[in-house]
Amino acid sequence: MTADPPLVLDVDGTLTRPQGWGIDPRVFDPLREWNAPVVIATGKAFPYPVALCHFIGIPELVVAENGGVVYTGDDVFFTADREAAQAVTEEYRAAGYDLGWGDEDTVNRWRETEIAVNLEQPLEPLREIAAKHGLEVIDTGYAYHVKDTNPNKGAGLETIAEQTSIDLEDCVAIGDSINDVSTFEAVDRGFAVNNADESAKAAADEVLDEVHADGTLAVLERVCGTK
Repeated sequence: MTADPPLVLDVDGTLTRPQGWGIDPRVFDPLREWNAPVVIATGKAFPYPVALCHFIGIPELVVAENGGVVYTGDDVFFTADREAAQAVTEEYRAAGYDLGWGDEDTVNRWRETEIAVNLEQPLEPLREIAAKHGLEVIDTGYAYHVKDTNPNKGAGLETIAEQTSIDLEDCVAIGDSINDVSTFEAVDRGFAVNNADESAKAAADEVLDEVHADGTLAVLERVCGTK
């Protein structure tokens, strides 16, 4: 009897509506009915993917903040320290810049290990300040993420695999950005949606014709029951 392969799914650009922002509700039922683990691997702050799992109705298996936080369903692992990223924030602001999310900043309020900066903010001074603190800046197409150079989604997946029964060689991953490259490298098959950046497309086993959730749904239909 065939089974579904475990899934590793990015959020922004991958589960979103073809127009861009907002989770496409068409993904909810297929994921809820998927007969294998589903890992949500994202650059978003830790509470967001946990809440997404809760609302979809699937077990909470999460790689958040680009690998900085990993939740196995039983234990939370922190692989980076936010203090350096906070120091970058303070220096960036002191230089006259802003993170770009408003006073309340719900984008960063619950982050544990990194910060995210609005794409409308100046990048070069951010990179220079981050480098002084030993951090890197990655552009996911949705924000500039200031993070430790070591954690990534792929390493986070390895932590989940070590703590659960998931075999990464069985996994199918779907993503759209440079922060999904390590995911594609860690799993058996990686699919880049057509709106993906060039780094993700180069690392994927296949680049899809469809964009955003249309691409994800096409993969789910294709790989269902193929394990």
